[in-house]
Amino acid sequence: MKYLDVRIDLPDRMLHPMQAFIRHDDTVRYEEMLAWRVRPEVDMEYALYYVEADLEAYREAVREVETVVDCRITPIDNDAAHVWACEETRPETRAWRDAFADRQLIVMPPIRFDETAAMAMTIVGDGAALHDTIETIPPEVEVTVNEIGTYDRRGGTLAATLTDRQLVALGTALRLGYYEVPRDATLADIAAELHCAESTASELLRRAERDVLSRVFDRYGGTVDREPAPPATAREV
Repeated sequence: MKYLDVRIDLPDRMLHPMQAFIRHDDTVRYEEMLAWRVRPEVDMEYALYYVEADLEAYREAVREVETVVDCRITPIDNDAAHVWACEETRPETRAWRDAFADRQLIVMPPIRFDETAAMAMTIVGDGAALHDTIETIPPEVEVTVNEIGTYDRRGGTLAATLTDRQLVALGTALRLGYYEVPRDATLADIAAELHCAESTASELLRRAERDVLSRVFDRYGGTVDREPAPPATAREV
């Protein structure tokens, strides 16, 4: 069983109205689709989102979407909420979903939306089906394949981003003191424990660190693009 980590950027004409709102308005800082349920017999679907936004402006935008039958926004604090929505299935959504269903692929929640309304997701299934799906996506849709491989991720939150080998490598590095300050272990020590080349150990750690940090920044604020603060003066220290 294979997985595909992919970023999909739709042109404006294919966007759901709320995706267009995310792209063209500064209201939404982050959004995830956490879970969904589809009732094709009545052309209706339900979804649960987590959103960080100006909630009043977000509420007004939802009211303008004609296909939304019901929507309940439950604030977590002043800037974040869970959003439950019931919506009539849009033809564009049905066509998009059927492309995956016909190939017996599974989209793993959550689906993450960045400030441009691009979707980041993990798709799991047969390797040939994954390849065919990417090949048949219309050329006007921008697709960025971040990673593809054998699906061997563990459950959980951050750990779910890692392969078994990455998880073992991180655990070994932590146990040996590689992340202590100062370090109590070297890459050579980790490679010896893992019975691999030093370059392999380095690649495993760097990929694992990248995946964990990417998920942290995607989920908790996107501070990766912020300019570093100027050095503190002696008085400020």
